[in-house]
Amino acid sequence: KCAMNNPIEKKISNLRIAILWIVLGLIAGIAQGCQSRPAETTAVQLVGLPGQTGQGFDRVTGPLDFSFPQDHGPHLTYQTEWWYYTGNLQTEQGQRFGYQLTFFRRGLVPPAEVVGTGSAWRTSQVYFAHFAISDIAGKQFQYAERFSRGAAGLAGAEGEPAFSVWLEDWSVKQLDEITYQLQAAADGFSLNLRLVDQKGPILQGDRGYSPKGSMPGNASAYLSQTRLEAVGEVTLAGEQFPVKGWSWMDHEFSTSALAEGQVGWDWFSIQLDDGSELMLFTLRREDGTTDPFSAGTWIAPDGSTQALARDDFSIQSTAEWRSPHSGAVYPAGWHVSIPALDLDLTIAPLMSDQELNLSFVYWEGAVTIQGRHGSQLVEGYGYVELTGYAKSMQGQF
Repeated sequence: KCAMNNPIEKKISNLRIAILWIVLGLIAGIAQGCQSRPAETTAVQLVGLPGQTGQGFDRVTGPLDFSFPQDHGPHLTYQTEWWYYTGNLQTEQGQRFGYQLTFFRRGLVPPAEVVGTGSAWRTSQVYFAHFAISDIAGKQFQYAERFSRGAAGLAGAEGEPAFSVWLEDWSVKQLDEITYQLQAAADGFSLNLRLVDQKGPILQGDRGYSPKGSMPGNASAYLSQTRLEAVGEVTLAGEQFPVKGWSWMDHEFSTSALAEGQVGWDWFSIQLDDGSELMLFTLRREDGTTDPFSAGTWIAPDGSTQALARDDFSIQSTAEWRSPHSGAVYPAGWHVSIPALDLDLTIAPLMSDQELNLSFVYWEGAVTIQGRHGSQLVEGYGYVELTGYAKSMQGQF
């Protein structure tokens, strides 16, 4: 190799080396994902992706005709899609864990505008995923994040012949009509579960049509599996814990975003010991009020549903918690009342610190529920998601 004595040549060479290291660092960061408690959030932001306006993508404007398992799979003509798995698990000795495994898909270019080049690496889809485990007894919350292109088998989703969604070795795969295998592993923690659907797909809102604002198309298609029996293992620091419990899956797709003035949402999934479930979400406005497009669904033990409008329920915060990581102040206890169902519930986090400080900061954690349904005392577990408290979600979703 020739020695470079020219100062300009040396500067150019050093610049090339620096650029190479930056590129390699970005690739390594995307491949490995963020570790627990990252010092800084990931630089990759949805707000920076092309096609932010959604032009050229389909919009959800009313109820759709669903067919399964095809509609558990991806809907590439819509810009944004996610598959959300959460659950509460315990060992035979009563040691409790919560978990979250979420896959997000973002369309960069509408399918009609994709031009094939023959390259296996070319894609119009970006996937990212979040994985977290709450060790309730140990008061430890661990989480990780990964990004990948939807190409070369690195990440993707399918609805036929059976449903699957994956990002590298994080995956959910359908085994038969009602059974799924969920698995994910990060640095120091992993999860392997067999999920059996007890109720089948639940269509949220109006036959799956869930409006989020007054503008036409500002809505999502929203499907859930609200009673998934879970059996498997949680592994923490090399120690394996056989567990069982209940899981919940949410699947949404849309080409919409938060409406003007909306900064985030609070979402509740509740599984009661009488075999019923409850989903509620409130859209929060920047002036602190609740948006009228907030809604919910009551799912009876037999799987029948009752849609809930904003005026059908009330949610009152009973406590708050300040994150030592982001400084955000979150509600940390709730009272839920639904007069038409004669339902009153008290909800409390199983542990305070279940905040994910990733490419966007939000709180998502396991909760316990106690209350009354008519004359019957009920209890159960669930999950709550709180977004927009550290920073507005405008421009993110």
